[in-house]
Amino acid sequence: MSDQDPLNIDIEQLLRETAKAAADYDAAEFDESGQQDLQDRQALRRVSGLSTELQDVSDAEYRQLRLEKVILVGVWIDGTSLDVENSMKELAALAETAGSEVMDGFVQRRDKPDPSTYIGSGKVADVKQAVISTGADTVICDGELSPAQLRTLESKLKVKVIDRTALILDIFAQHAKSREGKAQVELAQMSYMLPRLRGWGDSLSRQAGGIGGRGPGETKIETDRRRINDKMAKLRNEIKEMKVARDTKRQERNRHNVPSVAIAGYTNAGKSSLMNKLTGAGVLVENALFATLDPTVRRVTASDGRIYTLSDTVGFVRHLPHQLVEAFKSTLEEVSGADLIVHVVDGSHPDPREQIRAVREVINDIGGGDIPEIIAINKADIALPEVLMQLLREESNSFAFSARTGFGLDTLVKAIETSLPRPRIEIKAVIPFNRGDLVSAIHERGEVLSETYSEFGTSIHAMVDAPIAQQVEVVTQKEVTL
Repeated sequence: MSDQDPLNIDIEQLLRETAKAAADYDAAEFDESGQQDLQDRQALRRVSGLSTELQDVSDAEYRQLRLEKVILVGVWIDGTSLDVENSMKELAALAETAGSEVMDGFVQRRDKPDPSTYIGSGKVADVKQAVISTGADTVICDGELSPAQLRTLESKLKVKVIDRTALILDIFAQHAKSREGKAQVELAQMSYMLPRLRGWGDSLSRQAGGIGGRGPGETKIETDRRRINDKMAKLRNEIKEMKVARDTKRQERNRHNVPSVAIAGYTNAGKSSLMNKLTGAGVLVENALFATLDPTVRRVTASDGRIYTLSDTVGFVRHLPHQLVEAFKSTLEEVSGADLIVHVVDGSHPDPREQIRAVREVINDIGGGDIPEIIAINKADIALPEVLMQLLREESNSFAFSARTGFGLDTLVKAIETSLPRPRIEIKAVIPFNRGDLVSAIHERGEVLSETYSEFGTSIHAMVDAPIAQQVEVVTQKEVTL
């Protein structure tokens, strides 16, 4: 090559060699990143990192981040020092649920979060020093960060920065099992991701051409935004179709006037444990936040023979991301459409009143504020007696119990059955023996006051709903006619 005249260099050959070298380099990069992706997929605990450098919106598996060592950062704006301490403890529990090891935590007292870095520049320097000394790979902020705050913090700290909302979304993504739950979580993730998209580099100007793009004038960030909007529209349609099946089951229960009871409460308060104790549903019970997300509905027979349904719903948490509330609306309708809410509270928690306030705030948001409520204070076996007694005094219609030992369960069940809506139409009739199905329906859906047997049939005195009363009237009139 050195003997060749520089002016006679084969340009096409040079371009081919350059392209081959670039392809070899890209292949090596792909093999290395592919191997890392494989290791990430095989990791025991993984968290979807919601990377805003979007690769493929069709599968959340490609937006994963291993959170190994994390540092927590909070801002104390109002409330007492105990409130801040409890909030940071909850953030640490969320991080551990996501599979992280908490290395350190920082709290800064401010009137409001810094619009650029969430915390002041001095505290940013302290956090950066802690990141270096502990080898942390992620910083988690106890609040929802704006896109600008995320970018600025990452540029200063040189590690991944996520906020409380992203962390909760990640946990939901891990624990969703049903098709509807997975679709709801993915929709919430994309709603969160959309305003936080980043382009390639700081200029956001790299253009996309070819298949999938709208010509050389469309930038990558515009392509990503369009693809996310398309995917969100598809997910909403899928959730709407799945909602039809849930609505059909609910309408069938309503048509037969079957009372419904929803178990709601703070995450890890013991809702699934109570569900299992009352119905033997076999719902997963684990000492972790958001262990179960998919609602479970079971049929229960009351002591007087009436039938009602009991549903275990998704747990709530303070500052529950609005994206999740919006995406899980079809699931949360089990709460908003219930006849009675059993609000489970963790009596051993340092601040159970804050848990009650946070849960009621979400229930009001979904339109369930006027539904009758029973406060069921769980973990009475390990709660402080003075805290337990104060809650029982402050909250009307409240009962203490322990799902682990069974203490107070009978009293709670009796309170639930007493609070169920009661049929209002009184009937006194003789039902022929060949209409045993109607007698059974009166027992299941009504309240039997007396029942005797004669040669003409079953003499029954009961309180029933309108459909049953109409059936009884038709049967008795038919007997009179005959």
